[in-house]
Amino acid sequence: MRRALLVDDEINVLHALQRSLRPIAQKLNFDIELCNDPRLAIQKLAAAQYDFIISDYHMPSMNGVDFFRIAKEIQGDAIRMMLSASADFKTIMGAVNEAEVFRYITKPWETADLEENVRLALELREQLQYDKQVLDQAQAERERLTPEELEKKRLEESEPGITNVIWDARGGVLLDNTDDLSGK
Repeated sequence: MRRALLVDDEINVLHALQRSLRPIAQKLNFDIELCNDPRLAIQKLAAAQYDFIISDYHMPSMNGVDFFRIAKEIQGDAIRMMLSASADFKTIMGAVNEAEVFRYITKPWETADLEENVRLALELREQLQYDKQVLDQAQAERERLTPEELEKKRLEESEPGITNVIWDARGGVLLDNTDDLSGK
């Protein structure tokens, strides 16, 4: 089952956010966990995997950008979304550039916009997981191949057909199966 972590120092905001997300959580099949302390949230991230995280920006013990920097180190593939009443451009740019935040959601939020952002976050998460799986499979395949096989594969990718050479008895290259240049 997919999991979401909501982080805000105001418990009332967490409950409101949870209520707003409950219908889409049922529809898209994910559990919601709440945390009102970013330090505790970091412990949760170290203990369990989450598909996406929504965190407030203004919290007394740690701001959202600092929290997301740490969260990114622990779970770099969890999608991060910032929640804040502040529309300060510097805050938004810091969140996007420093913590690689996927979306910036303003307080108060529109439920339809929140749901759309969550849907997009889950789609991105699925794409990232698929891409990682493909890369892992490619890496495993590369590890099984000998250096000669890897070079042959690289050559074939850059010049299709280059490795399909037909040789005659004296080591000459035949242009096709019927061109035996040896005269035999």
